[in-house]
Amino acid sequence: MRICTLVGARPQFIKAAVVSRALASAGAEEILVHTGQHYDPEMSRVFFEELGIPRPAVNLEVGSGTHAAQTGAAMVRLEAFLAETSVDRLVVYGDTNATLAGALVAAKLHLPQAHVEAGLRSFNRRMPEEVNRIVADRLADQLFCPTQTALENLAAEGITEGVYGTGDVMLDATRFFAEAAATHAPLDALTPHGPHTYFLATVHRAENTDDPARLRGIFDGLGRLGAPVLLPLHPRTRARLDLLAMPPNVEVRPPEGYLAMLTLVRNARGVLTDSGGLQKEAYWLGVPCATLREETEWVETLEHGWNRLAGADPEAIAEAARTPPDGPQRPFGEGPDGRRPSDAIAHHLLHA
Repeated sequence: MRICTLVGARPQFIKAAVVSRALASAGAEEILVHTGQHYDPEMSRVFFEELGIPRPAVNLEVGSGTHAAQTGAAMVRLEAFLAETSVDRLVVYGDTNATLAGALVAAKLHLPQAHVEAGLRSFNRRMPEEVNRIVADRLADQLFCPTQTALENLAAEGITEGVYGTGDVMLDATRFFAEAAATHAPLDALTPHGPHTYFLATVHRAENTDDPARLRGIFDGLGRLGAPVLLPLHPRTRARLDLLAMPPNVEVRPPEGYLAMLTLVRNARGVLTDSGGLQKEAYWLGVPCATLREETEWVETLEHGWNRLAGADPEAIAEAARTPPDGPQRPFGEGPDGRRPSDAIAHHLLHA
């Protein structure tokens, strides 16, 4: 079995790291294709180095651009690669433009394809990610769902064939790498702030970075927290900094590697983010989160206020960050029958 894995962005690198390890243990041959969507070395190379991901067979060097330009370039270059490379199945992850490009190319080439993290829905089609994941789910013949909610979403849309409840591979990654992070990326090497004395924030989604009013509202909210806010800045947001009056408590820093981010999350007083992955990592590490969006695909994290939807309203952001959870967490994202999610996915890929 030759599996072609397509990745292009930070969350996909992290998920692929644990699935690639499971595939190798099961004896599969994997060919990794990097779209080059994350071309910043700190957001690409560092993840391969830290997570032990196999070096990609090819980098499509798509880079940045409009959704159409990025998706189109990825499709053209991926199709050319697959035309010259014999593989049995394409695996796509999540909801980026790389996911959409891979799903479309595989469908046109009549190549079986699997979608890891299938069934997620925000029910907001203004989000490009929502469009990407819907298309990927429609075209995949294997759909690996991280939660019961995802399974129910697909069933409501009439998608029941080839659907598997595998659990969330991000839970595997968080558990596997959290201890390594404490050793290889200790807190005192990353910031002078002690545990639980700072907030950690990230802002990268187009709905926030491309809307000056929303971006100003978010930074106004961060400025009201009364504590240092560490902000590893995504390139998309860095390009908008000239539009903002940066609050004095917000400490802008370069993008961080995965291990450093796990350490910063684990020791934060709270997390404020528009990232789906960071919402989950905060939850699994027992850190309250405020989501800088109007909705979340990870509804499980909202229970008992461990995650609160704050949008871009400054007072709502401050209030969400100040309000502690009011009850215990409940586990979610676990694999079936005690198996790790990554092992469950590898099993289904190799026994399709």
